[in-house]
Formats: sequence, structure tokens, C-alpha cells
Amino acid sequence: MSEIRVNNIVSEDGTSAPIYSQGMSIGVGKTLTCAGDFSVDGGVTFSSGATIAGIVTITEVNLNSNLNLVGILTAASANFTGNLSVGGTVTYDDVTNVDSIGIVTARTGINVVAGNTSIKGAVEAVNVGSHSGTILTLDTQLGTVFTHDLQGKAVGLVSITNFPASANSFHTVTLLLNQNSAGTGNTTAATGIGTNITLTPTGVAGFTTAALVGSGTTVTLSTTAEDIDVISFGIHYNGGTNTTAANYKTFVTKNGNFRLG
Repeated sequence: MSEIRVNNIVSEDGTSAPIYSQGMSIGVGKTLTCAGDFSVDGGVTFSSGATIAGIVTITEVNLNSNLNLVGILTAASANFTGNLSVGGTVTYDDVTNVDSIGIVTARTGINVVAGNTSIKGAVEAVNVGSHSGTILTLDTQLGTVFTHDLQGKAVGLVSITNFPASANSFHTVTLLLNQNSAGTGNTTAATGIGTNITLTPTGVAGFTTAALVGSGTTVTLSTTAEDIDVISFGIHYNGGTNTTAANYKTFVTKNGNFRLG
């Protein structure tokens, strides 16, 4: 075995990078240091533990052991045939399938377009409805549960926005209304909740439609000060032209008069 002791290795022309046609081995416990980023056009196999502190861009990585990544790993795609354990936070823009036994937190809600959904923990956030004039807007991009305080903010029309118009779908939106200090907010048929609903599905300009109620012509709220009423809106879209109001049916129900006993 022989040694070559040099400070720099370059190609014959003095400007290009040398080619290691038979591979290159780095001694156990030794370090490969790069002045800049480390870029590999082909595949890299880590057969023992490796630590990387910089930015690594690799077209293919095979891990036969552990990779300790201190810096940033950028990959066009990645396939994990085994388990992936993450001690910190995983941030992503779009995911097709999530199989989680823990808590899934989404910034703007979770849409389920087909199949079954089994949720063991809580994933829903409660948002405050946006009130302007007498219009209360419930933006389903934020969630499906909303609150609204009727103190000086009576509701003349409920607007439900940004729900997907998926064929033969049913969307539920829940509204918790806090009665005002006089018990007069939306307590009569003329000022009740539910007669007119504005629907604005994703990608649709929106339209006003009549809501279906169990009895009467509207949903009236408790007449007792500070009571809580829970209003549920159900929107069924039959899959027809998504700009036609007749292809949507909105149902409104109330569970109310909640107060401390």
C-alpha cells in the first residue's frame, strides 16, 4: 500500500474536476469537507451512519443505515418503504393521503372528497364569524364551526363561502350564537336566522337561496339574555351545474336555550 501526499488534486488541464472512475473511499472517522454545497448527479448509498451539516441535493439516496442531517435536504421526490420518524415539525403544502394516529393540524381546514374518515382526536378550530352590516359570513376555508355575539350585531343574512362543490356532497357548518344582554337578537320570525342563505362555493360567484327549516319560515333564537343557541346548516349539492341554485339544498336546524342551570 502506498500514499500520495498532496494539498490539491485537479484534472490534467488544471481547471476541471478529476474523475474517480473506480470510486472513492474515505477512512473510518474521517470527514469529507466541501467549501460550498454538495451536489451529486447520481445515487448515493450510506452504508453506515453519516452526518451532513450543509445543503445537499442528490437525485437518489439509498440509506442502509442512519443519516444524521443537520442542514437542509432537498429532494424532487422521496419514497419510504419503511417507517419515517420525525422529532420536529413536518411542513407541507399539499398531501394526498394522511394516515395518522396522532394529531393532524391543518392551517386552512381538511377536505375529504371520498372514502371514510375516522378521527379519534380533535381537529376542528372554532372561528369567529365575519360580521358586516347585517351579513354574517362563515368562511369554510377557516373551518366549519363559528361563533357570533349578537350584542349590537343582529344577523340579517348568513353567507357560507368557500366550500367545495363536489358531486352529491353534504357540508355541515355549525354556528354558536350568543344572545345579547336584552334577549332580543333575532328572536322573531321577521328577524330570525335561516330564511335567506347566500352560498358561495369555491370557484363560483355565489347566489342567494331559501333555506329549508323544520317548521315555520325561519329559525328564531332564545329570548333569554346571554343564552347560547347552536345553529346547524347542512348544504347538499347534487352534482348539477354548480352555478345553479336549484342544485343546492340548504337545511337549518336549531338546538338552543343553553344556559347555566
